[in-house]
Order: sequence, then structure tokens, then C-alpha cells
Amino acid sequence: MKRMPGWKAALQRMLHVSVIAWLGLSVPAAVSAQEPAVPGNQSQAEGQQPAGQGNKPAAGAQAKPGSKAEPGATMQITPEQAQKLFGLVDQLLKFSSDETGLPVRHDVKRQLTTRAAVESYLEEKFNEDQDAKRMERSEIVLKKFGLLDRDFDLKPFLVALLKEQIEAYYDAKTKTVNLLDWITPDDQKPVLAHELTHALQDQHVDLETWSEQTPEDVSVNSAGDTEHLAKDELDSAREAVTEGQATAVMMDNVLKPMGHSLLKDPEVVEMIKQQMTGTTDSPVMARAPLLLSESLLFPYRDGLSFEQDVWMDMGQTAAFAGTLDRPPASTWEVMNPREYEKGHLARIPLLPNIHPLVDALYQPYDIGQVGQLDLRILAKIYGGEQASRDLTSAWDGGLYWAGQARAATAAEKTHTKSVALLYLSVWKSPASAQEFTAMYASALGRQFSGLKVDREAARSAPATEGETEQVYSTDEGPVVLTTRGRLVFVAESFDLALARKLAALLMDAQGTGAMQLAQARKRTRPGSDADAGSHETLTGSMVQFLSGCGVMKAAVEPTVRLAK
Repeated sequence: MKRMPGWKAALQRMLHVSVIAWLGLSVPAAVSAQEPAVPGNQSQAEGQQPAGQGNKPAAGAQAKPGSKAEPGATMQITPEQAQKLFGLVDQLLKFSSDETGLPVRHDVKRQLTTRAAVESYLEEKFNEDQDAKRMERSEIVLKKFGLLDRDFDLKPFLVALLKEQIEAYYDAKTKTVNLLDWITPDDQKPVLAHELTHALQDQHVDLETWSEQTPEDVSVNSAGDTEHLAKDELDSAREAVTEGQATAVMMDNVLKPMGHSLLKDPEVVEMIKQQMTGTTDSPVMARAPLLLSESLLFPYRDGLSFEQDVWMDMGQTAAFAGTLDRPPASTWEVMNPREYEKGHLARIPLLPNIHPLVDALYQPYDIGQVGQLDLRILAKIYGGEQASRDLTSAWDGGLYWAGQARAATAAEKTHTKSVALLYLSVWKSPASAQEFTAMYASALGRQFSGLKVDREAARSAPATEGETEQVYSTDEGPVVLTTRGRLVFVAESFDLALARKLAALLMDAQGTGAMQLAQARKRTRPGSDADAGSHETLTGSMVQFLSGCGVMKAAVEPTVRLAK
């Protein structure tokens, strides 16, 4: 069969919110107006009552009735347009069912929502959503890694980003698709096809439980560390499945009337993916740090490629019901669909029991994998596009652990200086390990102030055959980079003696052979004991939060332009 040319859970989910918002895909419902009463309307879901004529244009509105209003404008669609919009739900639900093979088990409720209600929902989500809380907690670790600038204020930027991007959403809690009362039916149609795919997915697996596998706790012992690492990338990979499927349906809804399709015209897909930047007519998105833009787009861009490959190689059932029933367990599988098709799982480095060494000084703060998506983003920030391409393909596993100094004051705990970080990365060859070490060392100046090579410490380095060590002093304490064969160990802000003990402990634990798979890690259907609980990859909380808010303008704009 002809093949297509060719970070993570709280960030992805948050970013996904923006994309879905613009598309009108899947954001939980806020307060919204009910469907306007229209004589003879048969599109209302069971149990839904009409509410008069719905919202009418506000007094003083300057926009032309039915036009796409600018952000902040008061224009609303007419009752006739609302009737057309509600009528599209059943039509597009059937299209999505035919396209995916997922059956329509029951009607989907639909309602109009206002811009004010959407913005109120976003504010509530930031204050109450567990993904948002995990994302805010991980902000200090992302800054420690250099993925965000030390002075970057994440929350207000994300609030502005989501308000710019969000347009419509499917609420898995109330089983309702929310339609925007300021966007015309023709403009909402592609997004609605996307969102109704989420409704069918929800009827198949219950998205609330299927896509939310992350516990609220932080592991405090070795057994908990192993369990967290074993299931770390589940949520990010599942977001890519749901968004990839919905984006595929949206694209085919546009392409098929033109005589094209996702399967017949892979070059069109490549063109659209290349245009998924979100910078057109999106001032906030244009200013977004690379971490945010990449985390936002991953479920759509990489998820679409994953779904297209599985569809072309294994057929419709495998691509839709199959990937929901047997989802990928890592971003590596999403980025390498043929490995998923073969049933291969990503390798996870072994984390030995570090707690006897660190617990007296540090409170466990965060732990996770540095997956292939995380590495792609990190390498692009540190070394640019070419380094990202080279090192992403050479990646063979990674993990990190962060602890916060027990002696830190409340004020000090808001600063990266209070956090000590270790990072073990594994590579397919010693040459790639050396390349990564050189890139990481060259980027330390953008992470830390007062960076100097500690030549005295270098003279006291242990004489281990085949191992090299670089030691730097910074305003946040020592940074140690140790390279041994295919392994690279980074310690930031631990004192030198402790950093060396941790390096030896982790590197020795990997042995000399192939890395082992965590035994607790299984790919099973949601709801089983093996699926209970997970943690976040380095970027996972962001991916999760953004994806949970709604569809993003950045991901759907190229398809909408194609439709026009």
C-alpha cells in the first residue's frame, strides 16, 4: 500500500485547549445558551428543551449580521444561522461515523455558547483543573531545564493564548457539543466535524477516564518512582490518538467534496502539516515560546501522521477503533507508527533507589520520562532544527528526577535555585551521546548565570574507564555532565560529591546490555488495573491541559483555508 511522505501531558492538554477552541473541537462546556427554538427542527437531542429565540445581536453591534466577528466584538449569529448550525450536527455526526467506523450509539446534545461563557470557563479551568495545577507545578522544572526563560510568567500568557484561540468544544462531562454564537455555520463546519469525532470516541471509550490516567500525587519512594516512569507517557500518546483521528476526519470532510482524501492525497496532508504554525492572524501564538507551540501542535500534527500511517497500512478499523482499544503508550510510538504496528514499546531507563542519597536534603518534587517528543523540543531549543532532527532519531530513552531543598524558605521555593535536577539520557550510539553532551554543555550559558568551568573539580574526577566528566560552577550550584558509552548523566545544583554518587548509581544500573522494559508497563484497554495511574513526562502536563480545553486555531487554520 502506498505510504504517506513523510512534549507533553499537562502542556499538551493546555495547548490542545487553544487549538480545539479555534476549531471548535473539544473543550469542556461553560455556561451557554440552549438551542434556539426553530419550527420543525428535528436536530435537538433527547431531553433538550428550546429556549425561545436564543441570543440576538447585541445593541450597538457594528459587525455585519452573520459575519465572523473579531475578538471582543458583540456580533452574534442570527436565529436562521443557528438553525443551520444545529442541523449540521446530525449530518456531520453521520459523516464522522462513516469515516471512522465508530458507531453512533446515541444522539449528541448541542447548544450555543457565548464568548463570555468560554472565557469564564477558561478562568475556572485554570483555577480548578488538575492538569492546570500540575502544569503550574512543573513550571519551575521546565525553567530549570532551560525550556522556559527564568522570568517567563506561564499562567497569564496561557490565559491570553487560549482566549485568542478557543472557538468551540465538545464537553465529555455533559456529552454536549458547544457551538459558538459568533461564528457562522460555514466557518464552524470543519471544526464541528472534528468535535463530533470526539463525541464518537467518547461513546466508544469514555474519554474522561480514557484520556486522564495521571495521579495527583508525587512519588516518594523507589516503588512509586518505577510505577510513575512505567506509565509516564500514556496521556500524551492518547491525546495524539484522539486529536489525530479528529483532524483526519476534519480534513476529509473538506477534501472529499473536491475529489481528494487523506488516503489518496498524502501530499496534501504534508502541506497542511507544514502550515500548522498558528502564527497567521494569531499575535499571542506568534510570541509563544517554542515549548508551548510544539506542545500545542504535537497531538494534531504528529497525531495526524500516526493515524494516516496506521490507516494506510492496516485499514480503517485499526486506525480508529483499534488505536482507541490498543492505544500507543509513548510519544515514540506516535512518532514512529510502524513500531506501534509491530507492537514495540519504547525503552525506559532504570531508576535505582536514589532516596537514601537524596531524601535527607530534598523533598521529591517531580519525576518523569524525557520522551522522544521532549527531546525533540529540547534539542530544537538548545541546538536548532538540524540538531533536533539528528538527535531525535538517535534518542533511545530518558528520565529525570527533581527534588526541592527541604531548607528552602517559602520565597526561595518559587525560584529554580531551590530545585536540584538529575537527567539520564540514553542514545543509540556513543557518537550521538557525545553530540548531545556537547550541545547540552553549549546551552548552559542560557540556563545559568555565572557559568564557569570548574577546573579544580575536574582534577578530582574519578578515573573510570570510558567515562568523561565536565563540571561547571553556576549561581545555582554545580552542574555536572558525565558521559559513558551511550549514556549521558546531567546533575544540576546537587553538590559535587552527591552528583558523582548519583551518576555512578544510575549509570551502573543500566548495565552493559539493552535497556529493560519496566515490568508494570502494559498496553491494555482502559479500566484495567494495569492502567490505574501514571505521571507526567517533562512536557506532558502542558500538552494535557491544552488538549483538554478545546481545539486550537493553529491546528485547524490550514484546513479551513483549504475549504475556502
